[in-house]
Amino acid sequence: MSSHSLAKNTTFFAAAMAIQKVLSFLYFALVARGIGVENTGKYTFALSFTTIFAIVLDLGLTQILIRESARDKEKSQKYLAGVLGFKLLASFIIYGAVILIINLMGYPQITKELVYVSGFVMLLDSFSLTFYGMIRGKQNLSFESMGIVINQFIVLVIGFIVLKLNLGLVPLMAVYLIGSIFNFAYSILLLRFKFGYKPALSFKLDIFKTILKIAMPFAIAGIFVRIYSSIDVVMLSKMADDRAVGIYSVAMKIVFALQFVATAFSASLYPAFSKYFVESKELLAKNFVKSIYYLMILSLPLVTGVIMIADKVITPIFGQEYSSSIEPLKILIFSLIFVFLCFPLGAMLNACDKQSRNTVNLGITALFNIVLNIFLIPQFSYMGAAASSLASYGLLFILDIWGIEKIIKYDKKFLIISFLKNLVACVVMAVIIFLLRDWLNFIIVILIAIVVYFVFLYLIRGFNKEDINEIKLKLFRKKIV
Repeated sequence: MSSHSLAKNTTFFAAAMAIQKVLSFLYFALVARGIGVENTGKYTFALSFTTIFAIVLDLGLTQILIRESARDKEKSQKYLAGVLGFKLLASFIIYGAVILIINLMGYPQITKELVYVSGFVMLLDSFSLTFYGMIRGKQNLSFESMGIVINQFIVLVIGFIVLKLNLGLVPLMAVYLIGSIFNFAYSILLLRFKFGYKPALSFKLDIFKTILKIAMPFAIAGIFVRIYSSIDVVMLSKMADDRAVGIYSVAMKIVFALQFVATAFSASLYPAFSKYFVESKELLAKNFVKSIYYLMILSLPLVTGVIMIADKVITPIFGQEYSSSIEPLKILIFSLIFVFLCFPLGAMLNACDKQSRNTVNLGITALFNIVLNIFLIPQFSYMGAAASSLASYGLLFILDIWGIEKIIKYDKKFLIISFLKNLVACVVMAVIIFLLRDWLNFIIVILIAIVVYFVFLYLIRGFNKEDINEIKLKLFRKKIV
């Protein structure tokens, strides 16, 4: 694939993800304001609960299809049939488990019904993910990008109508089902008529064994990631109440939306690290340091800005009844620093044949998160869940950086000095926000603060023109450098 095509694909996909995040955040804000705190808690719980089961259904199989469709169409066609056959059989078991577990947990009927609908969304999305995986293997992201945006637009428009007509929680959850049905139909038609694959079913045991064996490392890591990213909402729902979940979910949604910046920046890290691990340890160390450095520049002002204007954002966007979300947001936003930095750390471990170490780190983090929630949620409710999330991401960072120490020697002095320069620039930024926050709209304050941060950081040589060009290259990936 040419570097021009790669750049076009990546930029298109990044833009689509940005639009999807904006539409998704807007829709969640509309839902939160429209149904109130407690109902938002029920709604968010149902989605988080079924999300945990989604990784058990996929088991890393999509990663295998992406790889094989890029290498061998005939073999990938056979694997596709096997994956679809496996998922069809597994769907009955997993959906049955969803129904059984939610009933055993003793939730009210409305929560059960929300989970039932969300479970169907989970199943359809899993199959769509499989179809898109085959298309990704052909190094074409443009159709998937369009599907992502159209799906979210459908959800936004129909969801707005459901909210205006006040049809209730279950129809509101069914809006996601409508979007998933579109995505399923769109992706399977693309696969069949645009890329020439036949979505057949195979129930051969030998194919099941082959694909599951290959996918297992991806599956285990994926399960751990899904646990520590979703279990806090499920535990909060069971150990506190729906109101606590509603309050927490608003703070969590804001932090999650901001992760897109790191996702777009980090997309090129894994292939670049993989290349340098084989060709040049010196370039590997240099690019690792640069990635940490740039992600610090991106994450620290985001964290500072959100902390300083949290109270100016929550109430205008979500409503006065969500004012309690301000404090957990201030805790959760600190985790964004660790989230950003764990992107290059995890990519480095996987690229340097330390994927088992990465999986162990994720497992330890998931267990730590569960234990911490057990102790903190009963006493501190959503504040305890926020503290658990922050501590868990902090632990993952420590475990990952410890693993990196055994792979390469990198310039710690440069990173420490860079961190301190960023910290000084953030203090200046915080002072500007403090002086302006009560006089100007928070959006204007944010824009001014961003300019002040980068100008001041540039003046104290926290970055230079070369860094600006490289950040652009990382975000839009015209080639691996």
